[in-house]
Amino acid sequence: MATNPRIILFAILGVFLLLLPLLLSNDYFMRVATVILLYVLLASSLNVINGYSGQFNIGHAAFYCIGAYTAAILSTRYGFSFWVLLPLSGLVSALFSCLLGIPTLRLRGIYFAMTTLGFSEIIRLSVLNWTSLTRGPMGIPGIPFPNLFGMELRSNAHFYYVILGIVALMLLVTQRVLNSRIGRAWIAIREDQAAARAMGVEAFKYKLINLMLGAFWAGVAGCFYAFFASYISADSFTLDEGFSILAMVLVGGQGTLLGPVIGATFLTLLSEFFRGIAQYRLVIFGIAILLTVYLRPQGIAGSSMLFRRYRETEESGIEVEIEEVELDATHT
Repeated sequence: MATNPRIILFAILGVFLLLLPLLLSNDYFMRVATVILLYVLLASSLNVINGYSGQFNIGHAAFYCIGAYTAAILSTRYGFSFWVLLPLSGLVSALFSCLLGIPTLRLRGIYFAMTTLGFSEIIRLSVLNWTSLTRGPMGIPGIPFPNLFGMELRSNAHFYYVILGIVALMLLVTQRVLNSRIGRAWIAIREDQAAARAMGVEAFKYKLINLMLGAFWAGVAGCFYAFFASYISADSFTLDEGFSILAMVLVGGQGTLLGPVIGATFLTLLSEFFRGIAQYRLVIFGIAILLTVYLRPQGIAGSSMLFRRYRETEESGIEVEIEEVELDATHT
C-alpha cells in the first residue's frame, strides 16, 4: 500500500516539534518558539474569518484582549483554573463576536472592516478606563502559573508543550469543519455570496458561525498569553497588534491552513532578528506585505497551491489531448 508523502512529512515535523525543547537548551530560543506558536494560533484564527468566508476583519486584537482579561480577572479574583479558563475565555470572546456580528454582518468589504476596527478600539479604551474591573493602565499583575496534576507549569518548555497542543487541536478542528457542510457553505459565500444564497445557503447564519469560531480561538490565545506572561495591560492589545496578525495571514497566504503557520513563523523570526529596531516593526511588516503582494499575490503558501493547481490543470489538459488523439486514431 502506497504511503502518502504528506503524512510522512507531517509525522517528521510532529516528532521534530515534540523533541524541540530537548534540542534547544537556551531559554531565550524556547521562549521565541512559544511566541511563534502563540502567533500561529492567532493568525490561524483570523484566517478562519478572512480566508474562508471572505470577511475582512482587522480588529482581531479585540477578541484576543477579551480572552486575556477574562482569564486574568477570573483567575486572580476567583481562583479559576487555567484549564477551565481556556474554553471559558474562548466562549466569552465568541459571545462578544456574536453581539458584534448580529447588527454588522450584513456589511461587506471595507465597511465591515471599519466596524471591526472601531470595535477593537472600543474594547481597548473600555479596558483602559474601567479601572474598577481591569485596573486600567496599571494592568493586572500576579496571574498564577497553571497546574497540571499537581505540577506547576512555569518554564518556557512547559508553556511550549501547552500551546503546541492547542495549535494542533485548532488546526485539526478547522480542517474537520472545512470538510463539513459548514466549511463548504463558508467557501461558497467567499466565492460568490449571491450565488450561494441562490443555492439555499443561509449566508448570515454561516458568517456568524464563522466569526464566532475565529473569535473563540483568539480568546483561547488570550487566555494562554495571560498565564504565559503573568501580567497583562491594554498596551498589549492595540491596533498595531491587530495589524501584525493580519500581516502574518497576508504574507503566509490566507485561505490555506499552512499559510498562517508560515506567515506567523516568518514574521515573528523577522521581528526577533530586527529586535534592535523594534520601533520599526510595522514598517518591516509593511515592506514584507508589499514584497509579497508584488512577488506572490496569493501569499507564500497560496502561491505553491496556485502552482500545484496550475500544474494539475496542465497535466489534465495533456491527458485530455492524449485521449483526443487516441480517439482520432481509432476513428481513422
